[in-house]
Amino acid sequence: MSGGPEEAHGRSHRPFDAGLQPERTALAWRRTALAVAVGSLAALRILPEVLGLWALVPAALGAAVSLVALIVTQRRYRRIHTILTTSAGDRVALSGGALPAVLAVATVGGGIMALVAAVQLGQRITN
Repeated sequence: MSGGPEEAHGRSHRPFDAGLQPERTALAWRRTALAVAVGSLAALRILPEVLGLWALVPAALGAAVSLVALIVTQRRYRRIHTILTTSAGDRVALSGGALPAVLAVATVGGGIMALVAAVQLGQRITN
């Protein structure tokens, strides 16, 4: 019997296509989340000299953004993979742009904090 529940179940666990685009996208987002987490740790190492205890704020925000990105990415991958492996249609609804927007704002904020820290550290060294 072809097309039974066992076959459908087995199909949902293997990749949808030979190019593995959803898998590559999920891996890229995981690398992005890891980079944000590493940047947060670097901020926690550098910023306390300039900001004192306030350095915990950007580090905590960066860690939170990293965790949210990882969770949203995993959910998105599961949803798209399920749609692609079970749907007969060729079209898949696209995700919104909220995650890239949040990461862009976090990156700009981190860059501004790094610039402020560099300027203040430079002033301390010259004085």
